[in-house]
Amino acid sequence: MDKQKAQDQIRALIELLNQYGYEYYVLDKPSVPDAEYDEKLRELQELEQQFPELIAEDSPTQRVGGEPLDAFKKVQHNVPMLSLGNAFNEQDLKDFARRASNGLDEPITFVCELKIDGLAISLTYENGKFVRGATRGDGETGEDITANLRTIRSIPLSIKEGTTLEVRGEAFMPHKSFLALNEKREQNEEEPFANPRNAAAGSLRQLDPKIAGQRNLDIFLYGVGEWNDNSITSHSERLEKLKELGFKTNPEWKKCETIDEVIEFVNHWTKERPNLSYEIDGIVIKVDDLNQQDELGYTAKSPRWAIAYKFPAEEAITKLRDIELSIGRTGVITPTAILDPVKVAGSTVQRASLHNEDLIREQDIRIGDTVVIKKAGDIIPKVVRVVEDGRTGEEQEFHMPTECPACGSEVVRLEEEVALRCINPNCPAQLMEGLIHFVSRNAMNIDGLGEKVIMQLFQNKLIHTMADLYRLEREELLKLDRMGEKSVSNLLQAIEASKENSLEKLLFGLGIRFIGEKAAKTLAMEFETMDKLQQATFDDLIAIDEIGDKMADSVVQYFSEEKVAELLDDLRALEINMEYKGPKKSEQRGEDDTVFSGKTIVLTGKMEEFSRNEAKALIESLGGTVTGSVSKKTDILIAGEDAGSKYDKAVKLGIEIWNERKLAEVVEE
Repeated sequence: MDKQKAQDQIRALIELLNQYGYEYYVLDKPSVPDAEYDEKLRELQELEQQFPELIAEDSPTQRVGGEPLDAFKKVQHNVPMLSLGNAFNEQDLKDFARRASNGLDEPITFVCELKIDGLAISLTYENGKFVRGATRGDGETGEDITANLRTIRSIPLSIKEGTTLEVRGEAFMPHKSFLALNEKREQNEEEPFANPRNAAAGSLRQLDPKIAGQRNLDIFLYGVGEWNDNSITSHSERLEKLKELGFKTNPEWKKCETIDEVIEFVNHWTKERPNLSYEIDGIVIKVDDLNQQDELGYTAKSPRWAIAYKFPAEEAITKLRDIELSIGRTGVITPTAILDPVKVAGSTVQRASLHNEDLIREQDIRIGDTVVIKKAGDIIPKVVRVVEDGRTGEEQEFHMPTECPACGSEVVRLEEEVALRCINPNCPAQLMEGLIHFVSRNAMNIDGLGEKVIMQLFQNKLIHTMADLYRLEREELLKLDRMGEKSVSNLLQAIEASKENSLEKLLFGLGIRFIGEKAAKTLAMEFETMDKLQQATFDDLIAIDEIGDKMADSVVQYFSEEKVAELLDDLRALEINMEYKGPKKSEQRGEDDTVFSGKTIVLTGKMEEFSRNEAKALIESLGGTVTGSVSKKTDILIAGEDAGSKYDKAVKLGIEIWNERKLAEVVEE
């Protein structure tokens, strides 16, 4: 067979098999028997073996393949994947409708959708071909899991229109797949997954795509990140268009004219959710009109035009067998209830936090009690109340210790606090928790140093302080369990790379009391170097808007400790960066000095001179705010090539429009 004829046959088979796959996996209406599909697939495989240079990216044979990855690459979302605000009852929904209506001239209609309990993902198509898939991550940066997402049969590898767009949805594991997976894991004497959400997330973060491909995941698409289609004016139209393009959307959505209709929809699915073949944990309610969405805009964390109603937490009754104590990195001693295993909201619960001694006293919780538990937000197990009628008289009152369970030091209760603390700075439990925090993602972000590895290093006396992490030797690590050449090399590279982190990462990692991630960034931007921050006085600190008395006092106290000075000297000697690398406050100008101060800016189209994130950082360093959508509140639109609907809307609203060259000139000035 000549090459041209083979190419024509391969293309015809790909289109036919993709159509069969769409009918089977998306429409759930197969048009041919499995045997006929398999026969055509074999025919395609034989042709591709003869002509490997003709294998296409959208061929169904490319669903699972390739070598396992070493790690996932980071992906910057051009349009942030924001989380939604929550509603927990009818009044919250009515308040949401009232707030939205107050900001608009025209009446509102809503779209209600089932909130799928899975993993939020983004799919990018270029000229109709699937080129990249990513996790939500922190909303700004996710992980490239393209190879794993290609294994989901309901994700089209090419779409009907050769367009460029980014769509968003929820990947999930149906009940049937979840039960089959756990049955297989139990047969292999592996720990079963707690719930379908964990199973889906774990599957999509496998470095070997073949493992993800064996787990029969599914997906529903519900929105877009970037898509230049001016013909669509509402979210309901967008859902229909996604379906038309070949994407799998959830059929159980409804357009509602009033908030009372929304509440009816919520009540219906609160009762009917057990009858679905997949897990849902709530209902998403969105303003339907896209122009109204733009007018309502966003807060820093979530859109004002959407909200997620969370189902009431499921409760269960079980026996409280014991109370264990744990010590956190700040010395707080936390009691935890040890329970008879009980199923709650899709997972088996054996432990629940009791928070502090006051809560135990208020609820009169005793060892041996029958208790009611639920998951706060369907995630964190907590004891709700004691079933007093179930008492036999053999229950035992619980008393918090007077000595630290880890080191035997005296415990104290500080003024105006409910928690008991161990104040021994050398307490081994605190030191280990501090190390776990130091290497965590939002701190020094050292890949490969999870909780289990830190515990192993600590127990083998290879680390005692944060500085010890940077003294680890290859030979020492190779002696540990599950530490091979490759994992040790990757770990040492990650440790070395963390030396270059900006100052705020180190500050947050140090675990200074009351100094969270945001405060660490504020302090780093203000003082720029660790040396200057160490010399700061209480008055210097409270002069900063975001820093209060408690935070300032905590920082001064922390840096006055001799052991802290020794630790920082150690870290300096090990060449850990002690300077802020972000936009410096000294580079920012006052409100009267920059055209961006107090202005709302939207970026659109393809940028040549800047990446989207570079442009955003520059504008914010000059006092501007960058948002994702054009509205009456937008002051400037900066348009690259193929600007699309945002450009058209800016023209319609009379908004000032710049090209990328104008942005560069302003920045240079």
